[in-house]
Amino acid sequence: MSATLLGTSVDAIFERVLGVEPEVLFVVNPTGRILEVLVDAAKSTSADIPEIRVLGEEATLKAAMEDFLIASTTADLVEAETLSIRTVPKNGRSSMCVTQESVTALIEAGDRVGGLSSEDATFSESVYEAIAEEWEHAEPYRLRTPALSRITETLEKDIDSAVRDDFEAIIEGLESAKGDGEGLDEVTISLLVAARNNVLLYDISKWGEDVGIASKATFSRTKTKLEEQGLIDTEKVPIDVGRPRLRLKLQDERLVDADPAEMADIVRSVVAN
Repeated sequence: MSATLLGTSVDAIFERVLGVEPEVLFVVNPTGRILEVLVDAAKSTSADIPEIRVLGEEATLKAAMEDFLIASTTADLVEAETLSIRTVPKNGRSSMCVTQESVTALIEAGDRVGGLSSEDATFSESVYEAIAEEWEHAEPYRLRTPALSRITETLEKDIDSAVRDDFEAIIEGLESAKGDGEGLDEVTISLLVAARNNVLLYDISKWGEDVGIASKATFSRTKTKLEEQGLIDTEKVPIDVGRPRLRLKLQDERLVDADPAEMADIVRSVVAN
């Protein structure tokens, strides 16, 4: 049984696998990097997308989904019924792509990935049937992040179109959105664009809780942290009944005239210090 080298990058490998337009594509035991590239490929490819079934270890999936960009795009694909995810126990199996016509082993070596593909009909059919059976008994993975399209649509509907535009402009310039002490997470981005547009804290935090990004308490804690870092500020706005509400404003003067991409760079530099 011979094997063919499909490429030395995950992008090239998925382009080849998706290019033959299989009916169903199983992606088994993907690493975080492989999952990220798969999601990007499924989102951007011009080929007809097959039904993509990801079968992975829960810990690996959870770690990958800590990145808001990956998680929200994955949620879009799940809602479109293009992609579904189920979990398997840790088994030491290598990453691979499986269709009825071929089996491609994904071998990572540093920044490079080799894709060794076998198109032996008997072997491919046997592996496909085994993975399909495993899929039937696997548990669905619960994705907690809302779809990116739903986030942006509700931002425009519930808050303002300018806030939606700023939100999209910031995330389009990010490579990741983990909020890991060096980068920006979805709550931070939401508060920044809200402050840029003088939105009430109550309105943006209620929107965030309703759409499923985070609780009002999380928005409040993050707001306090950004205040302490000198990035945003608030002013009290009287209302007819009850306590005054807080209007968000930018505090760091560098942010006032910065475009959204520049805002992200400034905030990253402050957060990292």
